[in-house]
Amino acid sequence: MARVEAVVFASPEPVTRELLVRVVGKDCSIDLLVEDIGNELAGRPYEIVAVAGGWQFRTRLRHGEVLQAALGGTPSAPHITEGEMLVLASVAYHQPVTRRGLADIVGREVGREVIARLRELDFIASGPRSPQPGAPFTYVTTRRFLEHFGLDTLRDLPDLEALEDAGLLDRKGAARTGIPVAGQEDGEEGPDEAGPGLDREF
Repeated sequence: MARVEAVVFASPEPVTRELLVRVVGKDCSIDLLVEDIGNELAGRPYEIVAVAGGWQFRTRLRHGEVLQAALGGTPSAPHITEGEMLVLASVAYHQPVTRRGLADIVGREVGREVIARLRELDFIASGPRSPQPGAPFTYVTTRRFLEHFGLDTLRDLPDLEALEDAGLLDRKGAARTGIPVAGQEDGEEGPDEAGPGLDREF
């Protein structure tokens, strides 16, 4: 347990099962060791969590306000616009997906700068080429995406209908309003609906 705890504590990234096996040997049950560590941390302000296919120590959510008051927020967290988040969610739920496929999902063209921004954040990467004519690139999410959003695997993504029912996601509304259109000045209203040519762009 001490070896596992030391490695996870010292690592800036989630520690994989393979690495822990090298640390404690194949005869030890990694899952039982992690469970024991979790039980010992039950009363502590941090916990060991499964993230991005590995384990990491993270402060418990209930202490978030304390950290924000003491440290002034999380300046290292990347800023993601509403439009970028919608595209990222579309990639997450429909991967591998082409840029044209993303346009069909969100109802408007997805600008190359949005793709470039999400790639810069290491949230998406190129996937296999599509079998469509021209073999366009597809996009998939990355391990960094899982780590940032506290997911162990893509199976941990919340159900889309549940998000909409909770008022946390409005796919149709987000595609129509509230997201800047390429070439549109702040405060300028765009057309109510995207045209058949998907002439509007994030």
